Amino acid sequence: MRNEEGGHSSGSLILAFFIGGLVGAGVALLIAPQPGVEARKKIKELAEEAKEKATGYVEQVKSKVTSTVGKGKEILEEKKSLITTAIEAGKEAYGKEKEKLVAKE
Repeated sequence: MRNEEGGHSSGSLILAFFIGGLVGAGVALLIAPQPGVEARKKIKELAEEAKEKATGYVEQVKSKVTSTVGKGKEILEEKKSLITTAIEAGKEAYGKEKEKLVAKE
């Protein structure tokens, strides 16, 4: 899930770019010469649009995290099974070798 690019994940870069754009647009609206009512209306619209986009982004991230966690659990169970099998085989081999040594005595 982490695409390294200068030490930052692609998700955090997109989020930073998005937030920077929102801040810039908000400042531009506040500085632009227009009546206060109109400026507040535009800021409200911008905030609603940002909220919708952020909600969509959060849902995407949740979906990816859930998928990644599920895959991780599957891999863990698979490796756990392999390790258990290897340990049992090692115990069995140890037992056989021990029997051989005892029989030689």
